[in-house]
Amino acid sequence: MSASGTRRGFIPGADVPGVDEPPIFQDAADLLLDSHSGDQPSFEPGLLILADGTMFSGRLFGAEEIAQGELVFTTGMCGYQESLTDPSFAGQVLTFTWPLLGNYGILPGISESSGVHPRGIVCRQMMRNPDHRDSIGSIHDFLAAHGVPGIEGVDTRAITRRVREHGTLLCVFGPEGREEDMKRILSTMKPPDSEDLVESVTREESVLINPGAHDGNGKNLPRLAVLDCGIKHNILRELSKRFEVVWCPASSSFDQIMDDWRPDAIFASNGPGDPAHPGSATIARDTLARAVREDMPVMGICLGHQLMGLAAGLRTYKLRYGHRGANQPVVDLVTGKVDITSQNHGFAVEDPERGMLAPHPSGACSESGENTLEADFEVRHVNANDRTVEGLDLVGKPAFTVQFHPEACPGPHDASPLFDRFADIVEDHLSGDPQAAIIGGGNT
Repeated sequence: MSASGTRRGFIPGADVPGVDEPPIFQDAADLLLDSHSGDQPSFEPGLLILADGTMFSGRLFGAEEIAQGELVFTTGMCGYQESLTDPSFAGQVLTFTWPLLGNYGILPGISESSGVHPRGIVCRQMMRNPDHRDSIGSIHDFLAAHGVPGIEGVDTRAITRRVREHGTLLCVFGPEGREEDMKRILSTMKPPDSEDLVESVTREESVLINPGAHDGNGKNLPRLAVLDCGIKHNILRELSKRFEVVWCPASSSFDQIMDDWRPDAIFASNGPGDPAHPGSATIARDTLARAVREDMPVMGICLGHQLMGLAAGLRTYKLRYGHRGANQPVVDLVTGKVDITSQNHGFAVEDPERGMLAPHPSGACSESGENTLEADFEVRHVNANDRTVEGLDLVGKPAFTVQFHPEACPGPHDASPLFDRFADIVEDHLSGDPQAAIIGGGNT
């Protein structure tokens, strides 16, 4: 199924005015364009074993390996390729609640990163023969190429009920004949949140992804430094339309970024794991806090929101089962508007008045800290279902955060104007009238 001439790669600078030779980055589907064996899945009998001893029988596909990780679920009805390639799923075994997986196959150029990030995939039925004119392979082909195991034919409704009622938990799956091996693996497993998952998914070096970008009238776009904590490609696409973007490793210090790139603003992306982990996530938090203290415009999405919450002195905590999927309602407390959003997170920022809402039975949370932002904050957005914090405005600063994903992909686009909001804040900040960029205090 090699498709010579089929578009490949990720080119966020394409079609941006002023960008003549934008750099090309790898798309996860490129592996199928380069080589595709066409081997059929074995469908060997398999077992999924949960940490509480519960077992589910199924059939194996994808890579012929034992999978292990934290069992979570996503409720999205489409966009499985984007979910498979979302770095926020690093360390997890992902269950799809929609019963059919892979009906339109794998398409070139729509992945959200260069790899497949869940450590295993669980579904009710994997489609063997996808039907789409642009498909270059099946889910099985895709997972096998990236070394990720899958299991189908399991009762995903029962799994989802188990996780919703009792919280996320560790699991392992693999060949039925290796049950004892899997039980031994499960007995010594540690939560993936203990790992520096951000470091495992961030890029290795900084790069300017749309050099020379302007607004179509010849005016150079403001330069934005983006801290890659596990960023989705569509965030970079959206930012590249509004800024000249420097794509930076999460471990980049504030001084390093300023010395090397002189950006006008700072952005922090989504990503996996515990936001309070002492590794790359903490370095990114310190960079954001420094940028806020220097009165730079700052925006954070998902993990970026959680890092700003920690910098504000709030605790972060593990949710019972997280928010993963589309059609999540979020209330803007300033405007009263409800946006339907796409989300993917297992941790949340505590409410400053009501504390931790919908916490995980483990009680996992960060230590109380000090506010290193030198600014007050207000809760701007809350989840309409469980009232968890979904966004912060920093009072008197050109900075805000959201827990949800305004870039969607997949999901609704209600919240996409938030990128315009940030662009307007940066423009006002650079206009010579910084007061115009200040938000918070009930201001939009």
